[in-house]
Amino acid sequence: MPGSAWTERLAGLRPGRFDVHTHAIDPDLPDVGSVYGGSFPSIERTGTRTARMIVDGRAYREIDERCWSPSARLRDMDAEGVAVQVLSPIPVTLCHEQPADGAAELARVQNDFLAGMVAEAPHRFLALGAVPMQDPARAVAELTRCVHELGFLGVEIGTRVGDLELANPVFLPFFEAASQLSAVILVHPVDRALDARLGRLGFGFGLGMPFETSVAAAALLAARTLDAAPGARIVLAHGAGSFPAILPRLDRGQLLVDADMDASQLASARARRLWCDSLTYDVASLELAVGRFGTGHVVLGTDYPFAARECPAGAVFDGLDTELRSRLEGINAQALCADVGAKPPHLQQERFPA
Repeated sequence: MPGSAWTERLAGLRPGRFDVHTHAIDPDLPDVGSVYGGSFPSIERTGTRTARMIVDGRAYREIDERCWSPSARLRDMDAEGVAVQVLSPIPVTLCHEQPADGAAELARVQNDFLAGMVAEAPHRFLALGAVPMQDPARAVAELTRCVHELGFLGVEIGTRVGDLELANPVFLPFFEAASQLSAVILVHPVDRALDARLGRLGFGFGLGMPFETSVAAAALLAARTLDAAPGARIVLAHGAGSFPAILPRLDRGQLLVDADMDASQLASARARRLWCDSLTYDVASLELAVGRFGTGHVVLGTDYPFAARECPAGAVFDGLDTELRSRLEGINAQALCADVGAKPPHLQQERFPA
């Protein structure tokens, strides 16, 4: 989408609370696994307004029309004072560890569905798509389609791709393409990829997801991925997990290796180039994230419509000063979304096709 058209698109959004972290899915999602092999999620309809997600042959989650019905979502948004939602895939459907052909088809189908939802209420919805990260060339192609053809902000990806970290050089072309597009990349942990030990202890949600996000973020900083992709807008889900709390220890680890390291190269300084959402459930944790990433790099996120969501949206903002609350409720999200699709001025040479 050309820069002027994107500016007009953002200007047409309803002003107010801007929720960057919500999920949606097609209730008639095709059974990709039956065609391409592997273990892909599928959907089983259980009623006119309800369905069941099936993963690895077992019931994974009961879902309802809020996952696919714009009108149902808009009712909740109006009740909670949410002006805009960014729709993104349910993380278990990203399938970065599955056969690439199936993952590419599932991403395409999901992106087309999300585009249809956005079209029903373009002044209230934006979207982040899915990409087959296990095939970086196809991930670049689908990212480009999402931004230039579907009008998305960018895409959502997991914290790793099979056994590979996001910081692996094989994924650098993807991040460089995101930089060229000024795309938003929401990094979201996937419960199928969590440490099995934490799952056995019953801490997959409470410890596993925050840990996964922290490892991915630390690896991206250490690998200098952000230096190679300065235009990419990387947002860490769930208040960046445990990453804000461990940054001082990462700094100390760097200084133990090189006591003369320039302060600008420490993890805590470089982390301010990242973004995170506000889904911390706790004011002190939110304030820590704001301190680590900056007052302009934290955005409202709720995990709507699932049980883990913050309800009402922005409840954790109670008690914050008026200026910071305004930033987190919508001003920062507007800045995050500005100029998506436009090549940043410091990038002189086009390296990826539109």
